[in-house]
Amino acid sequence: MPPIAWRYINDWQCTACGICCKEYDVALRFNEWLNIVRVYGVEVTVPGLNGVYLKRRNDGSCVFLRKFGNFWICSLQDYLKPQACKLWPFKVYTRPKYGQEKQALFIYNGRKFYIYVDPACPAIKWGNPSQRLVERVIPEFIQIATGQGQTQRYSTANLNKLLMQIIRPKIYII
Repeated sequence: MPPIAWRYINDWQCTACGICCKEYDVALRFNEWLNIVRVYGVEVTVPGLNGVYLKRRNDGSCVFLRKFGNFWICSLQDYLKPQACKLWPFKVYTRPKYGQEKQALFIYNGRKFYIYVDPACPAIKWGNPSQRLVERVIPEFIQIATGQGQTQRYSTANLNKLLMQIIRPKIYII
């Protein structure tokens, strides 16, 4: 299914389900490849017809995907995490690519962007766009796509929240 315009999305928050890391190949930009190879060695990447990709395990998952309780977490964080991974399931363009021009248009700092979302992501909440999506989530994806920012707060799983779900003590009332 092709990506859909952001205006059909109510909100999005990564749930660390790992589908993106199990189902999709991650193409690396040259500087991303270089940084990853410097830390982990060339064996964590594979050449392809259109560039270099992160290697996948026999089960199809990315070599950097780790199980953490009931969640799946990328072991590449901050400066090593590829832009393709930081942006999924959002796609940021300066021209409409998948139609729905009016629904995909997002004005940020006076510039036009066309924002689409991969409907395969199970964390998508459908409906009218929430204030959080418009004011926090989409602007962060635009900042990452344009190189204005790399810090992920709204465009990734909340690791502290996930950790609390794993270690939260069970309270028994006697």
